Amino acid sequence: MSKSTPPVGEDRLLATFAVASEPGNERLARDRVAEIVSVFDLEPARLERLKTAVAEATMNAIEHGNGNRPELDVEISVALRAENLVLRITDQGQSEQIPAATAPDLDAKLAGLQSPRGWGLFLIRNMVDDLHVDHRAGHHCVQLTIALEGDSYGHDRA
Repeated sequence: MSKSTPPVGEDRLLATFAVASEPGNERLARDRVAEIVSVFDLEPARLERLKTAVAEATMNAIEHGNGNRPELDVEISVALRAENLVLRITDQGQSEQIPAATAPDLDAKLAGLQSPRGWGLFLIRNMVDDLHVDHRAGHHCVQLTIALEGDSYGHDRA
């Protein structure tokens, strides 16, 4: 996972929209993204992985970044870069940086030694081809990249 976000100028912006930071609006974001990318006729399993990643990233932005404050929006952009879809989910998070995605310890979670939560970035990272996380100027941005074709999602992760 990288901490740098490529400049938007490299992308062809397809759509931008926002959802209020209310629980459940991750489903609105997921469905809107699915509608936007429907023109690319993604393989069904790839589309489902993208939808899951978008919903999880949006839910994290709503809850952790914006503190479930409905007056704060989560902004979502969908762009095309070469043969990839690039999505950015941005919150107004004033809190600390988003931690790196780490593999959850299932045994520790079941034993109550770790919170049952904390699967989000791990899940997202394994649903998309690339994940970038950035924190600057009071915003968290999670960038998801998924190839329009192929089966590389979830592979080659350090």
